Amino acid sequence: MVVIGALYTAVLFLGVNNASTVQPVIAIERTVFYRERAAGMYSAIPYAMAQGLVEIPYIATQTIVYGVTTYFMINFERNLEKFLYYLLFMFLTFTYFTFYGMVAIGLTPSQQMAAVVSSAFYSLWNLLAGFLVPKPCPIAWTLQGLVGSQLGDVEDLIVGPAFQGTVKGFLKEELGIESSMIGIAAAVIFAVSLSFFLVFALSLKFLNFQKR
Repeated sequence: MVVIGALYTAVLFLGVNNASTVQPVIAIERTVFYRERAAGMYSAIPYAMAQGLVEIPYIATQTIVYGVTTYFMINFERNLEKFLYYLLFMFLTFTYFTFYGMVAIGLTPSQQMAAVVSSAFYSLWNLLAGFLVPKPCPIAWTLQGLVGSQLGDVEDLIVGPAFQGTVKGFLKEELGIESSMIGIAAAVIFAVSLSFFLVFALSLKFLNFQKR
């Protein structure tokens, strides 16, 4: 449970940090976008694609630095497949948090309002992350993929007053985490990231909060 708690805390803290730090940048650049679109220079969808793609190198760098550092500190199994799964799920998680930060700006008139709305979502995601309450919010799927890929096949025994059995059995029975769900978790997280990006693109196309 210590490892799961550490992953849960790290995912939430770093993810919220990604979403929060991207918001002022998007808010400022949206003002420029309004001006250039009025001049016929920018189109919403290509602009949104550029905004999303430019974040990918930063997210990839963050993932590699964080993943290489923490994977061996946590002392996960020295297995290339599991290490790549770890990097994959961290990359997808950082991506959907970053895109969520962009969406919050896209759907609200100001950075301050986006921060207020985001804080409510962060609280909800924290509650339903799968660590406290097992519900299918984005962070729950992240934990499904991270924990399932690293510990879902571990047959070490757990002997305690509340549970007796293997680590694999504990994860399945108590948290609903299984190694067989890794592919589904990756697909769901990718879909969440794509959905956030599409909402951001559509918000630029159909919403205009510019004050005249």
